[in-house]
Amino acid sequence: MHQDKIKETIEQIFKHTSCAITKLEFSDDNGMLWCMIETPDSSYIIGRDGETLRSLNHLVQKIVEKDIIGEEEGRGPNVFIDVNGYQKKRFENLKNIAHMMAERARYFKSNIEIDPMPAYERKIIHMYLEGAKDIKTESEGYGPTRRVVIKYVDNTL
Repeated sequence: MHQDKIKETIEQIFKHTSCAITKLEFSDDNGMLWCMIETPDSSYIIGRDGETLRSLNHLVQKIVEKDIIGEEEGRGPNVFIDVNGYQKKRFENLKNIAHMMAERARYFKSNIEIDPMPAYERKIIHMYLEGAKDIKTESEGYGPTRRVVIKYVDNTL
């Protein structure tokens, strides 16, 4: 149901560009609906440092939420559009960063700041580390300087 609307929305957006979709498929991963797009024009869709892809994700998410709220009460699924595997690689990289920085916080028993990043990337760090009993994460700062701080929590007291 949601997948049909998402597919239609993406196809409408691509119809107004010179980019062609060679493959479009969906997968569900822990409550996140991944829309995998393959295209020979990936550099145009991903943009510099993924900016265009983030904008496309935001646009499609808002369209889906609007249509779902119009039909039924509640928020739609979290949709992540991925072009030629770019998002998956980025998410794996963020998980690796979170793991390394959490280990560093444990080793030094202190707070570790991660470089500033967009909200959805900070969310991935928070989600990845939420089960750790000796680690707490918080976002600090404002605007483009907002970053995740990984805090060591001593539970032996």
